[in-house]
Amino acid sequence: MNKLPAFVPAAAPPTWLGVMGGGQLGRMFAHAAQAMGFKVAVLEPAADCPAGQVADELIVASYDDAAALAALAQRCVAVTTEFENVPADSLALLAARSFVAPSSACVSIAQDRAAEKRFFVDCAPSSGVMPAPHHLIACSADIDAIADHLLPGILKTVRMGYDGKGQARVASRDELRAAFAAGGGVPCLLEKMLPLAYEVSVLTARGEDGEAVVYPIAENVHRDGVLFTTTVPGPNVSAAHALQAQDAARAMIGRLGYVGVLCIEFFVLTDGRLVVNEMAPRPHNSGHYTMDACITSQFAQQVRAMARLPLGDVRQHSPAVMLNILGDVWFDDTSTASREPAWDQVLELPGACLHLYGKEAARPGRKMGHITFVAPTLAQAQAQLQAACAILGIAA
Repeated sequence: MNKLPAFVPAAAPPTWLGVMGGGQLGRMFAHAAQAMGFKVAVLEPAADCPAGQVADELIVASYDDAAALAALAQRCVAVTTEFENVPADSLALLAARSFVAPSSACVSIAQDRAAEKRFFVDCAPSSGVMPAPHHLIACSADIDAIADHLLPGILKTVRMGYDGKGQARVASRDELRAAFAAGGGVPCLLEKMLPLAYEVSVLTARGEDGEAVVYPIAENVHRDGVLFTTTVPGPNVSAAHALQAQDAARAMIGRLGYVGVLCIEFFVLTDGRLVVNEMAPRPHNSGHYTMDACITSQFAQQVRAMARLPLGDVRQHSPAVMLNILGDVWFDDTSTASREPAWDQVLELPGACLHLYGKEAARPGRKMGHITFVAPTLAQAQAQLQAACAILGIAA
């Protein structure tokens, strides 16, 4: 593959990179890009957003605003997205004037669960893994065609679902009908519930020249559909499963022709089988540990990939456990008023790395930050996690 020129950071005139989306992922991307000498422009509808607080320029506009997209493309040599539901058509428009990574074609697959499942099935001969058995439900009549073995299952909207949103567990055909109707009858996928042992995520990255790297395998625990902790190395992950997941990720990112950071989630079943669940075309919550425990963070890796620079070293230098901080910890059972958590006590813990996202209003369930605990041994990192949960009033 012919290697295209890199977008090298410069002081005068500066080299600008663009981000579609103003959330915490965009904020951490901006920090990484600025540390490497780039200027960062963010396009986001909300004026007070985490990424906008640190960006060199904030364009306040909807993601499909033609004038705003033109301004972003004129300013930036390359553009990425921090949010998978940014319209793929907008990324295609940007690509006419800037280098866009990942491409609109890649993002559009991840935006549509039906397209994503088809991709996983088509990729199975090279990846060696399949998704869970599933069935598309485009209308209520499709429910009659559902095979009995798919129940109990999880009904998921085809579009716009994340962090457990747009999902419902159903045990019977009647529950399936009710859940489909309650969701407004939008297209959905029914996925068979499988005997899950644990979940892993594979963070991988690919350059425009075809070079690809894979980070160490992360083991995840969810609560109420939201990531609770990520542990690396995963205490339950065998060497065989790690190799299988990494090889599958390499096959998938290569087949996509993807450029940038891609996270792929897998289930390890109780019988030892590996099943691919979903993918996120961007840096991912489960990859936040890389900021403090790896040579190259996932955000610095995204900068390198979109700027056509050499990919960074993915070695992990310390065992790590990442804890998501939700808005719940700003409240207690005795008052409805919020109060600041005891960050001073948390930061007394050896190896505690606190990252807050600059969101003013704490709300239950809202992602407000994360803490990564790094230590010489995994047991020590896990002990610090337990201590922090006790300080913050989180059930460990």
